[in-house]
Amino acid sequence: MKKLHYTELGLVNTRAMFAQAMEEQFAVPAYNFNNMEQLQAIVTGCVQSASPLILQVSGSARKYIGTAFLPHMARAAVDLAEELGRPIPIALHLDHGGSAELAKECVDSGFSSVMIDASHESFQENIRITREVVAYAHDHGVSVESELGVLAGIEDEVSAEHSSYTRPQEVEEFLNATGVDSLAISIGTSHGAYKFRLKPGEQPPPLRFDILDEIERRVPGFPIVLHGASSVLPEYVALVNRYGGKMENAAGIPEEQLRRAAASAVCKINIDSDGRLAMTAIIRKVFAEKPGEFDPRKYLGPARDALIELIVHKNTEVLGSAGRVR
Repeated sequence: MKKLHYTELGLVNTRAMFAQAMEEQFAVPAYNFNNMEQLQAIVTGCVQSASPLILQVSGSARKYIGTAFLPHMARAAVDLAEELGRPIPIALHLDHGGSAELAKECVDSGFSSVMIDASHESFQENIRITREVVAYAHDHGVSVESELGVLAGIEDEVSAEHSSYTRPQEVEEFLNATGVDSLAISIGTSHGAYKFRLKPGEQPPPLRFDILDEIERRVPGFPIVLHGASSVLPEYVALVNRYGGKMENAAGIPEEQLRRAAASAVCKINIDSDGRLAMTAIIRKVFAEKPGEFDPRKYLGPARDALIELIVHKNTEVLGSAGRVR
């Protein structure tokens, strides 16, 4: 594999993004993508809302897209923003890197930010693995995210049956020992579309803002990340179910809780399932209303439009990132 530095692709790392987010009290959106239409929609929505952007791919998404394609798609994302008339800062981030080897591969192939997730290991082993990745990434100007605590749920290759809240008393030692640039914490979010299975009339449990507040008190000014932060918007769940899907009792993180988090030390909020839901809902609708349709452009195009609308909504109404690129 030919080595490639992210600056050759027009990308930036996340450090300046997080510094601005901390100062202005908003969260940078981190949207996962798996194909061209998702990428086009994410970039277009962020350009329309004048928001900085972190493009995320998991290890499995990287395999699905293809390592030969991914750098060109990242370059195309930068070019698309310029073509639309408003260049925005874009980072390419490895989401939930499962090994130091994978993280290093991504550093060498044009990623400007990587996550090393050793949260399932012991505390000391998490430190050891994270420190190894930080040393390599920082030598290349790449920023690093790590995780303390374990999120419940299933999404791509990330799986955990039970969650384990982040222990604030471990955070200072971990940051001092590893030198990471940002830290993902567990305060009640989870992966996938079934974060909570609610009965009629039930409300999702609140996020553990007491844990977040204590972490912020212990390490003031340090960038915090929330994973598994899709809201699983009811209108898209309803559309999926109306047109032949089966997503019973799926619920996510209420948007008002995410707005509160975005005004704190949380500088990055990850959103994946909401984008999948929006596109799937519209594709199902097209297939149901036009059963003879077989041109992918005729169902992926409307799905892309729905995702653009969702991105603008998230940036404007939830994360507070809209209008931050001037």
